[in-house]
Amino acid sequence: GITYLDHAGSALFPESLLKAFTDDLRNNVYGNPHSQNISSKLTYDTIEHVRYRILQHFHTTAEDYTIIFTSGCTAALKLIAESFPWIPEGTKRPSSRFCYLTDSHTSVVGMRGITASMNVLSVPIKPKEILLTRSQLPAEEQNCTTPHLFSYPAQSNFSGTKYPLSWIQDIKSGKLCPIKIPGKWFVLLDAASYVSSSPLDLGVHQADFIPISFYKIFGFPTGLGALLVNNRIAPLLRKTYFGGGTAAAYLAGEDFYSPRKSIAERFEDGTVSFLDIIALKHGFDVLEKLTGGMEKIKQHTFTLAHYTYTVLSNLKYANGAPVVRIYSDTDFSNPDVQGPIINFNVLDENGEVLGFSQVDNMASLHNIHVRTGCFCNTGACQMHLDISNEDIQRNLQAGHVCGDNIDLVDGRPTGSVRISFGYLSSFEDAQTFLNFIIATRLSKSDAEIPFQSVTKPMTESVPDEHLSFNNADKLSPTLQILDGELRNIPSETETTGSWQPPEPEAESIRAAVSETAVPTCRKGGKPITVAKIYLYPIKSCSAFEVTEWPVGNQGLLYDRNWMVVNQNGVCMTQKQEPRLCLVNPSIDLKQKIMVIQAEGMDPISVSLEDNTGKEAVICESKVCSHRVRTYDCGERIAGWLSVFLGRPCRLIRQSSDMKNKSHQKNTKGLSPASNISLSLVNEAQYLLINVASILQLKEHISARLKEPLEIEELIRRFRANIVISASESFEEEEWAEISIGALQFQVVGPCSRCQIICIDQQSGERNKEILQSLSAARGRKTNFGIYLMNQPLRSSFSDILSVGSQVLPVLKENTEIQPPTSSEEKCSG
Repeated sequence: GITYLDHAGSALFPESLLKAFTDDLRNNVYGNPHSQNISSKLTYDTIEHVRYRILQHFHTTAEDYTIIFTSGCTAALKLIAESFPWIPEGTKRPSSRFCYLTDSHTSVVGMRGITASMNVLSVPIKPKEILLTRSQLPAEEQNCTTPHLFSYPAQSNFSGTKYPLSWIQDIKSGKLCPIKIPGKWFVLLDAASYVSSSPLDLGVHQADFIPISFYKIFGFPTGLGALLVNNRIAPLLRKTYFGGGTAAAYLAGEDFYSPRKSIAERFEDGTVSFLDIIALKHGFDVLEKLTGGMEKIKQHTFTLAHYTYTVLSNLKYANGAPVVRIYSDTDFSNPDVQGPIINFNVLDENGEVLGFSQVDNMASLHNIHVRTGCFCNTGACQMHLDISNEDIQRNLQAGHVCGDNIDLVDGRPTGSVRISFGYLSSFEDAQTFLNFIIATRLSKSDAEIPFQSVTKPMTESVPDEHLSFNNADKLSPTLQILDGELRNIPSETETTGSWQPPEPEAESIRAAVSETAVPTCRKGGKPITVAKIYLYPIKSCSAFEVTEWPVGNQGLLYDRNWMVVNQNGVCMTQKQEPRLCLVNPSIDLKQKIMVIQAEGMDPISVSLEDNTGKEAVICESKVCSHRVRTYDCGERIAGWLSVFLGRPCRLIRQSSDMKNKSHQKNTKGLSPASNISLSLVNEAQYLLINVASILQLKEHISARLKEPLEIEELIRRFRANIVISASESFEEEEWAEISIGALQFQVVGPCSRCQIICIDQQSGERNKEILQSLSAARGRKTNFGIYLMNQPLRSSFSDILSVGSQVLPVLKENTEIQPPTSSEEKCSG
């Protein structure tokens, strides 16, 4: 078979990654994320989920970093050079500098072409020089705000040397200065080589720009990278060109353009490579499943590199001359300063270099794949091979260009050989390579000593039953497949739909509020009361009707605390899966469980206890543009839902350590709504509908349908939390505030309905006439019901919402209620 030793060039992808991705494409339709249809919304949500997965991988959050997808690390570097807020030479202010380590990839050095066109000077810094500049600027120069940019690699792609991540903070704080010049330094950390085999914690090492290429990590997809931008610098970036999807508005006939507010959308010109982005999700899944995480990859790959380096450096000819010359700044004793890359040239008995092309050809005959040349890092190549600037120019005149096979000019090497290990590399790969060197350079007697002096690295065996992949999926014995932990779920238990509050406490609160909550704007008439109360424990699943229920800080207690997600972690609603309405959750507060039932399935229960301990994996998701943190509820309920729905899915729950914020305007007498917490709802904590409005709508719908709908069925289609009985239809749309018992609510706006109201909540069948009838009845609008935000009493007692309670509204001064501002389609979910 093939021994692949160019993981620094590109990782190999396992068969399981490709299978998971193609299965995903077979089971889902992904449309252009700039469209608004269901398949496009699925794409958009999946992309947002992948953004959070990337941030999670690098131990940071959307509060600190923004993900901008690019075609690769090179495109990300070009974007930085074009958008950084440079101050050119010749202005009254001190000018900017672009400094870079000479041990940098061509794509970093190439940024100076853009900076030169902007009249900004570029300054190369040798690795040894930066260590000599540990001195602070004079106090009078430290207040200068001129922006400078320093770029260095976290890991040299030439030698595997890992440069200190502590430089980031030292440079930003002024403790370390690349050059002595007044101004503010920003740091570009080229992490493309480093992140393929090492964990990067951006919560600790907060560089301003981090470009990466995903094929270096996963092997697939290629042609996709990202720029992670620190949100502190993001607003300062400048952009001239605007492509599709980046504009909030523009004029074709005049010079007017307004960019989107989102940094990612502003810089992602045109349609992103959305199928490739979706493939990343499977890349992260497979990487975690096969290896257990980046720290284990780091240790595994370094073990192989250390072993190979030790043997290789001890190989001697009979005359004592070394077989190879290794180009390294370390002795391969510490994985924190050395990556899994070995760069060398093969020597003959007289110490003369064998050309890298000759070594490459011989390796190919042994089915060993290595990398040769200067590896797009001329600076490191010059430094390690002692090639002068004049030599480079002379070699060019002799016909040698980057990437060709001219390996020797006047007997001196123009490049070298590089081997590198990845998470799919094994001890056998290292041994095969060493056997090749020995077989082609040494006699048998010469080869005995090195192998006897080095022991095989300590490994743990991988059970054969876990290795279900082909040769591309092989693992080093140091890695184990980790079985997912199964969470224990309480046994199935019957539940009750009522909750009994402490009667004296509840009555005292109601009495106190009744004296102060008298409406001043609504004229007389029949009292308005609460007719029904529904909560929806699992988003987009069946309603759970109650007569009395406690209110939490996010709405009705346990309302939309859970949601079903597909195999990519994206929220599923009845738009994509109408059968969700047949999943019936109910809450038993006494036994502290949620019981889930469905026809043809045994009931299953989930604990109400918030399971956010160490065993819970926290991830971030998006629900109608709101960012939420969630954790998985385990394999048992995931299997139950997958069987019933006939597709892979999981149940996740909102984590209590992060509350979703809704940004709405303040209303007289209430605290700002922006301080109110949301569960997994789309727009607001509560949705209220009026029975009188339902009855009027029923008349319009019945005229268009062959079989008239029952009032109860119609109520359930609109998936409200609070159903009131008022004398006038649609009078709720004129309200600004309401009080129900001890509770005060702010009206946020009307609910604009989507196709979910077309789904019969008892059967899951669709009927498009419902939405069309609503539009016709309401003058081509689809508004029905109002969103509410609760302003809880500052009391030690629990707030209670009860059927039969009186509703006391306060009218708006302007009865035209504007819907909540959002880019998403509104629906109750």
